[in-house]
Parts: sequence; C-alpha cells; structure tokens
Amino acid sequence: MDRSANAVWHGGLKDGNGTISTQSGVLKETQYSFSTRFENGVGTNPEELIAAAHAGCFTMALSAQLTDAGMPPDSLETTAVVTMEKTDDGPSITKIHLVTRARVPKVEKEKFDELAKKAKEGCPVSRVLKAAEISLDAQLV
Repeated sequence: MDRSANAVWHGGLKDGNGTISTQSGVLKETQYSFSTRFENGVGTNPEELIAAAHAGCFTMALSAQLTDAGMPPDSLETTAVVTMEKTDDGPSITKIHLVTRARVPKVEKEKFDELAKKAKEGCPVSRVLKAAEISLDAQLV
C-alpha cells in the first residue's frame, strides 16, 4: 500500500510560499509558508501534519489493542504535540507528546495503561518517528 502527497514551493525560504495536496484530496493546494511553520501564519506546516498523522495512527492502534483484548472503546480522543527545536544539526523534531482521553467500559486502569503503551510503541507512525522522544499521557474518563 502506498499513499502520496505533493508539495509545490515558489521563491526563497522566508519570502516564498507553497501548497500541499494529498492523494485523497482532503488537502488540495493547502497553503504553507515560513510564517505558517515558524510564526503564526494562516495555513499548515509539516509539523502540524506529522502531529495529525501521529494522533490518528496512535488512536487507531489503541482502538485495535482494546478491541483485540475484548474491550472496544466507546470513544478515544488524542492530541499530539510536536516540538521542533534548534539543535546542532539544525531544526529538529525532538519530542512528540500524545495526550489521550478514553471512554472504555469494563477496563481496569492497569490493563488500559499496558495497551496504551503497546499502541504507542507499535503504531507505524511512532515507529518511523523513533528519533524523537515520544511521551504519553493516557487517561480513562
């Protein structure tokens, strides 16, 4: 299975701008620029897209873990916060913090924590982002 996205950029780093489109069409010529990446401009940026991908992947992985254990969730909500910092090698994604709130009937906290950890370590996006420190705050509500 392959998935694709396309980026087009015009101009220099700080004065240029670009668009990002996805194969599915969910993003179609969505604006991104230096200001959307390093300031508060209108549009998206690569780190925001990584956060969305990680939140979605982890949440699906946790649902799979819970369902396979016979405890399908009523609902799962995850926020991923991606931290980019200047390092000796240049700007780098150094941390990703996942915050999940889960409604899962008939699950004990210890079992939930075990499955959440497995989901964090096993989701494909977590595995590809291993260079960053990935932390998790998973709570039952």
